[in-house]
Amino acid sequence: MNMKIILSRKGFDSQYGRQASPILPDGTLLSLPIPSEDELTYDAILWAGLSYLDIIRRLKPRSYLNENSHCHLDPDLRAISIKRENGWMPAYGQTGSSLSELRTNGVKKGDLFLFFGWFKQTEYYQGKLRYVPKSPNLHVIYGYMQIGEIIESAEKIPCWLRYHPHANMENYKEAWGKEMNAIYLPTNHLSFAPELSGSGTFDFKKNLVLTKEGYSRSRWDFPEAMRGIPISHNPYGWKSDYFQSAAIGQEFVMDGTPAVMDWIKKLFKKDMDE
Repeated sequence: MNMKIILSRKGFDSQYGRQASPILPDGTLLSLPIPSEDELTYDAILWAGLSYLDIIRRLKPRSYLNENSHCHLDPDLRAISIKRENGWMPAYGQTGSSLSELRTNGVKKGDLFLFFGWFKQTEYYQGKLRYVPKSPNLHVIYGYMQIGEIIESAEKIPCWLRYHPHANMENYKEAWGKEMNAIYLPTNHLSFAPELSGSGTFDFKKNLVLTKEGYSRSRWDFPEAMRGIPISHNPYGWKSDYFQSAAIGQEFVMDGTPAVMDWIKKLFKKDMDE
C-alpha cells in the first residue's frame, strides 16, 4: 500500500499573525505559531537567545501581538523551543474538519506530513533583523513527521504530552468526547531514509519552495512527472504550468506514487538545492 503524503499548512498567515514567518539569515525556517487561547505565550518560546515575541517585533514593530499574547505551538518539532519533560518527542494535533479530511483520505501510521507555511527572506541591516525589501511571499516546506502513533482518546495521552495544546482537557474535552481530536507522534526513523529521524525541520533550500517563481504563493510548482496527481481539497487545481492550491484548508493529501516519492526523497537530500 502506498504511503500518503500530506502537505499541512501551518503558522502565521494574513489572518492569524498577519506577517510571514522568517527565513532567517542563517537559513533557519522559523515557523511562527498562530495566536490562540492556549497557555503558552510567544515570549516563552526561544530561538537562538531570542523569544519568538522578540523576533516578531523586530520584523514587524507594530505587530498587534504582545507579552500577553498566547499561541498554538503545533506542530511542536524543536526540542529546544521550551522546557521539556523526560520522554518528550515531537507531536502534532488535529481536530474538526481538518481531522475529517485526514480520516476521509485514509491517513494512517507510516504516512508522511510535510509542514509548510508563508515565509519571507530576512537579513540583518544596520544590525537589525528585517524582511529583505521586495522579497517574494513564498509557501515553503519547513518540517516533516512520519506517523508512528496516532492518539485518538484522552486516556492514551502519556504524561510527558500533557503540555500539548491538543491534550488540554479544558479546551478539547468536547472534541475528545466526540472522537474528533487526535495527536500524531513520529516514527524513530524515516522508512525511506533510515539514517534520518522520523520528524524534524529543514533549513532553507530552493527545492523546499512550493511557490512557482514569479507567481503568488498559493500557485505551486511540482516536477512535471507529478502533473495530474490528485491532491485533496482541490482535485481540479492543475493548470497549464502550476498547481493552484485551495485558499481554505490545512491538509492536502496525495498518494505516494513513484513520481511523488522521487520528489520527496530529493527534499531530504542535503546536497541538493534545485
